[in-house]
Amino acid sequence: MKIRSSALTSALLISSFCGVVPTLAQETLDTRIGKLTFESGYPSKETVQKLYDEMDFQRATQAYIWGIPAVGLAEWRLAHRDVFKAKSGEMLSYLDFAEKLGILTPNYTTPYIATFVDLQESGPMVVELPPGLMAGMILDAWQRVLADLGVVGPDQGKGGKYLILPPGHEMVKPEGYYVVQSPGRTVLAGVRLLDADKEKAIRELIPGIKTYKWSPTGTGEVMPVRHAGDKKWSQMPPRGMAYWDSLNKVVQSEPVMERDRLILAQLRFLGIEKGKPFNPGARQKKILEEAVVVGEAMAKANTSDKRVEPAFWPGTNWKHALVVSVDQRAPNYDQLDERAAWFYEAVVISKAMLTQTPGVGQRYIAAYKDRDSNWLSGGNTYKLHIPANPPAKGFWSVTAYDEGTRQMVVTEQGRPDLSSRKEDLVKNQDGSVDVYFGPKAPKGKEANWVQTEPGKGWFTYFRFYGPTEAFFDKSWALSDFQKIGSESTVGRSGKQVK
Repeated sequence: MKIRSSALTSALLISSFCGVVPTLAQETLDTRIGKLTFESGYPSKETVQKLYDEMDFQRATQAYIWGIPAVGLAEWRLAHRDVFKAKSGEMLSYLDFAEKLGILTPNYTTPYIATFVDLQESGPMVVELPPGLMAGMILDAWQRVLADLGVVGPDQGKGGKYLILPPGHEMVKPEGYYVVQSPGRTVLAGVRLLDADKEKAIRELIPGIKTYKWSPTGTGEVMPVRHAGDKKWSQMPPRGMAYWDSLNKVVQSEPVMERDRLILAQLRFLGIEKGKPFNPGARQKKILEEAVVVGEAMAKANTSDKRVEPAFWPGTNWKHALVVSVDQRAPNYDQLDERAAWFYEAVVISKAMLTQTPGVGQRYIAAYKDRDSNWLSGGNTYKLHIPANPPAKGFWSVTAYDEGTRQMVVTEQGRPDLSSRKEDLVKNQDGSVDVYFGPKAPKGKEANWVQTEPGKGWFTYFRFYGPTEAFFDKSWALSDFQKIGSESTVGRSGKQVK
């Protein structure tokens, strides 16, 4: 960046030497946002407007990234209320492929049970769990962990009652309850069932999961788990002005966190201010709509090409999927890019999902590129070699997700996942497994194949349930996806072109 001022400097020197008071000429500055003009050192009227437009645009793109965890959860909460017609605190079960389609990067194999609670509406709420193999969490509106549940929580899988208190509520510790103080109005509470016999777990554990209101004088009516059902829905953050409408609702309904005050100061000039209606003008709308496009592009890069995370296995393109801590804090800063990298493509977090204890919890490793560092594309066929004895005490799974929706890929096959629990999974003689992803199964590999759609990018999570020591010391490792079929040889129908 350089001011073209040599002529002006000479003129000023000559004028000063002659005793004449100089008149400053107009100057131009070349910048990455175009030419900026200055008159007597001050920005021109047009430059002032350009600078404010750019300030607001830059702030809006960063506000998009800042709002990702809250907006993603808000969209699910909206579906809970409006699509599934569920009450505040009423648990819903998401058991099969169709029911989970609206969730960002769910596990295909494990049943989910979840609810949203409006604590301002309900007051203190109890989540009661039976003894059993399940794990879950209670999150605030920004997806920060308030408590782990089940085998990874204080009940250790023995069952228990979790009393969730609204912000500002007097701390109470009634006997027989684990007490959770929420900093905000809205919480999510949910668990996943981990038993190898899924149908048995559904049959025996779900009836014991209950929610109900609590007060010092007694408890309210028990709300049993209700089946979500096969409805079309999505918790994917919306695009366009709908994103800002959703974010504004979070700003209006949730308490202001100290860490967010500077962001909220910037949002004032974009029409979002706590306690005031969101009525952006034409200029603001134009900036906000453009910022959603660029903000999401930034979020994609930040997620699929994580600069905050090195390769998990050196020399590969596998990286941690989950790069944010449960409280979204690092020693010297609050995590912005880290939380956006996870919550752009996923939902919920728990301490167990970041386990450092062998045999307990889960870990997720993600791949977006093949061994040649090219993006995974649905028209190509890939082979992934899984060495013998994967370090998972429970089970492992590898699932394909659509790049555009971050939801499970939808194909004629109707199964986006392969796992060690798949009964007909074919193993090699040494115990290793070769799995395939592509529009058409290689001959004889149908049992070990996941279908992808030509023309669409995809990515995968390799999940380790109960990761063992070989995971942590990296004595066991995955290699990258190997492309074995070219997209140019595959038609849109998924059939090989001869």
